[in-house]
Amino acid sequence: MRFLLKSASFIFHPLWLPLAGSFLYFIFTPRFFPEGVVQAKLLAIAILTIFIPIVFYFLLKNLGKAQSVFLVDVKERKWPLIFYTILITMVLNQILNAYNYAALYYYFTGILFATIVAFVLVVFKLKASLHMMGLGGLLVFLIGISLNFKIDLTYTISFLILALGLTASSRIYYKAHTINELVLGLACGMITQVMVLNLWL
Repeated sequence: MRFLLKSASFIFHPLWLPLAGSFLYFIFTPRFFPEGVVQAKLLAIAILTIFIPIVFYFLLKNLGKAQSVFLVDVKERKWPLIFYTILITMVLNQILNAYNYAALYYYFTGILFATIVAFVLVVFKLKASLHMMGLGGLLVFLIGISLNFKIDLTYTISFLILALGLTASSRIYYKAHTINELVLGLACGMITQVMVLNLWL
């Protein structure tokens, strides 16, 4: 059980979730996209939302500005969140557009808003769970895809709800967050996605 809880924090780390949402979008959306285009989009998103942030994390770690990939101390979150905001803006400006990839474009818009909210909370020395923020946003996104395209995603959504519970238990078990921080993160992730939902639903 301890191994399962510890694994959940890594498997459902917020860094993976934008790519996971993009992957699920191309799988479930009943639209034709050339395979080469899909691969190019996913690779570009992976580079900007995973590989570059990881390099930036190691830079911060070498400078003594970050101790853990989970950014446990609220003070450590300032620069990663600013940098991530820039990267998500690049995804919206350079990789996606609202005409050809409306749902995915506004999913990343929601991620951008959630990241900005997380940064504002850090300014006020409040720590929201980024795990819950990412999973909550992805959950709303998948529900939106299910409603918009009339697709039954019951099993995928159920798995994500299970992942939410498991990840929340993991964060509490390892004392990374309080319940209030988990709820705050979940609310931020879900509300920001709901805000952009009407723009593409």
